Amino acid sequence: MDKNTLSHTTWECKYHIVFAPKFRRQVIYGAIKADVANILSTLCKRKGVEIIEAECCPDHIHMLVRIPPNISVSSFMGYLKGKSSLMIFDRHANLKYKYGNRKFWCRGYYVDTCGKNANKIQEYIKNQLMEDQAYDQLSLKEYIDPFTGEPVMKGK
Repeated sequence: MDKNTLSHTTWECKYHIVFAPKFRRQVIYGAIKADVANILSTLCKRKGVEIIEAECCPDHIHMLVRIPPNISVSSFMGYLKGKSSLMIFDRHANLKYKYGNRKFWCRGYYVDTCGKNANKIQEYIKNQLMEDQAYDQLSLKEYIDPFTGEPVMKGK
């Protein structure tokens, strides 16, 4: 396991962070997805935070990051969500009509430390979009009766 060092500290602080747009709107598609990814990576580099794995899903962001111990997770998330929302509204001015007061992200976020499970979490984040797509394709409506093999009547 590779360790990072500061002047008098050796550290390995990995966090799994999940946060979503306001009202969990599914707006992270196409051009805005690339811009959001670029903005988040730029802001992380400015603070010295390394992105190990990240995925922009349509209605939330998953990140596995390495945050130095001289930055608290809450102050980093405040910086990341605040600055990124301002940058997103500057680049995509039409979104301000949907979100009104220039708050792109919802108030809360999920954070978890990643001791020995970092590889599992990294794999989970990589496969998150495929799992979401498979879940969306599941349907409770059956068009063919699994027992008889005949088409299901609408009134039945």
